Amino acid sequence: MASTLADINSQIKKHDEQIAQLRKQAEELRNQERAGVVEELRKKIAEYGLTAADLKLTSRSSRRAAPAVAAKSAAKYRSPTGETWSGGRGRKPRWITEALAAGKSLSDFEIR
Repeated sequence: MASTLADINSQIKKHDEQIAQLRKQAEELRNQERAGVVEELRKKIAEYGLTAADLKLTSRSSRRAAPAVAAKSAAKYRSPTGETWSGGRGRKPRWITEALAAGKSLSDFEIR
């Protein structure tokens, strides 16, 4: 059976239309089923007195929650002007580097 390109394109278009109709039907059925599932879940939640925490739906466990921020360390050093520094990782504050360059030591700034 010899088919022309036009015949094949026509068949493809017909099948694409059928696929679109089937996808629409599947989506409608899914939405109907989803409504039933949601109602069933609401009944079970009420029946058993479940909370969002029981279902691990709290913002703490949510994947969309912002990443936890590390707790700020307590200040260990204080400048004469009242600026503080915890002595943790990263760059030293300018007031520390300038004081160290001037011959002072970290112990001069320790908070006691």
